[in-house]
Amino acid sequence: MNNSNSEKALSERPDHELVRVKELKFCWGDKTVLDDLSFTIFSGQIVAILGKNGAGKTTLIKCLNRVQSPQNGKIEICSKDISRQNLIELSKSVSYVPQSVRTNFPMDVFDVLLLGRRPHISWRTSSEDLQAVSETLRKFGLEHLAFRRFDRLSGGERQRVVIAKAVVQNPRVYLLDEPTSDLDLQHQLLIMESVTDIIRNSGSSKSAIFAIHDINTAARFSDRVILLHEGRIFADGTPSEVITQSNIATVFGVESKIALSSSSSPMNIVIGERIKQGD
Repeated sequence: MNNSNSEKALSERPDHELVRVKELKFCWGDKTVLDDLSFTIFSGQIVAILGKNGAGKTTLIKCLNRVQSPQNGKIEICSKDISRQNLIELSKSVSYVPQSVRTNFPMDVFDVLLLGRRPHISWRTSSEDLQAVSETLRKFGLEHLAFRRFDRLSGGERQRVVIAKAVVQNPRVYLLDEPTSDLDLQHQLLIMESVTDIIRNSGSSKSAIFAIHDINTAARFSDRVILLHEGRIFADGTPSEVITQSNIATVFGVESKIALSSSSSPMNIVIGERIKQGD
């Protein structure tokens, strides 16, 4: 995705709110991880949550999916307070991909994806459910794994299957926590391009939010970046507005050189030397 096109998409976004967060606060004991976060995400947006380790990226994703419960604040998805929804209701609107997959499903990959249809299944699996699984396997290049045992797959293969399971769930909002962390370079591009394609071709009815540590992935595939620092939103805007030399120096403590996107290449950030204290 050309980043100049993504920034144009952000400026022309529809006004339909999918996610609204107001005054969110989360603590581990006496340590404040997220402090007074407020933001709104619109349909059609692909939003990167960026920040250094410990900035609260994963915690924020988990709060949006009720995996973690904040001490204060309100989260609405599709205009509904998530604290008042049961998990089946929430799963119709939200799918979640964790940072690492530790579960060893003792079942075939096809059946793992079919679990993603559970929020939509009333009594029995339909032909529509089976077709959705088959199409998603094909989209993510997983057809050859369809009848392999999930617990016998490599880490990268498991990650791809779990992302495909989230897609077959057909939510309005995708929550992805470091979705490319276990993938090789080719499959990193395949996953991010596939998710981007889903959002772009949804008729502006869906949105994706992904926590990421890779600045170049955030710059290339998002049209909006929320930069977290010391528990707060440090910057929020288009990639070129947020990913600047000054912000990178302040948040990550390193020097950088930035080449803005063009018609032939995406925005590219080259990380330089660590900034020593006192510099």
